[in-house]
Amino acid sequence: MYLPTHFQKENMAELFTLIEKNPLGTLIVVHDGEIEANHIPLALDCSVGESGILRGHIAKTNPLFELLENAQSAYVIFHADQNYISPNWYEGKQEHHRVVPTWNYRIVHVKGIIRKVNDEKYLRGILARLTRTHEATQPIPWKMGDAPKDFIEEQLEKIVAIEVEIESIVGKFKVSQNRSKQDVENIEKALENLNPKMAQSVKKYFPQ
Repeated sequence: MYLPTHFQKENMAELFTLIEKNPLGTLIVVHDGEIEANHIPLALDCSVGESGILRGHIAKTNPLFELLENAQSAYVIFHADQNYISPNWYEGKQEHHRVVPTWNYRIVHVKGIIRKVNDEKYLRGILARLTRTHEATQPIPWKMGDAPKDFIEEQLEKIVAIEVEIESIVGKFKVSQNRSKQDVENIEKALENLNPKMAQSVKKYFPQ
């Protein structure tokens, strides 16, 4: 990944927070020269190993199931807030017009070793954690016990647990840190209604 120094983010707590708040990862595995890409919600456990572990599940009908007979390298990308940035928001647009559009975004790239885990108890634990996390905002959170036991057992037969042991993690927060203070103020104001999250990121990460 192209990573200019002013966009590089190394604060692990912030990188972990981004993953936890944006858990749908783009999971990439290369096999026999072909790219296999999937989009999978993953739960982060920072307490395992040196850099943590990601856990999720896939369908047994997914081609990735056969590829994971042996553990192999994987690449996972997590996307947070993003937005188009118009040249009209730059101070220079009114002065010399030597400005061009760009795109702001915050992402985390993870490299690690992926493997499948053929253990129903382990799988149930992953599903329970994902469910608790993402049902937390519901008035009456759904839980696996709400569904008939035989139905859950049928569904469990169709999926398998996976885990990605994190080997390296890097963040790129491209949120206008390379612009002037006036440009940043203009961008923040323009984004207040369009994309409040990106407006907050532009304000938060501008060098003080």
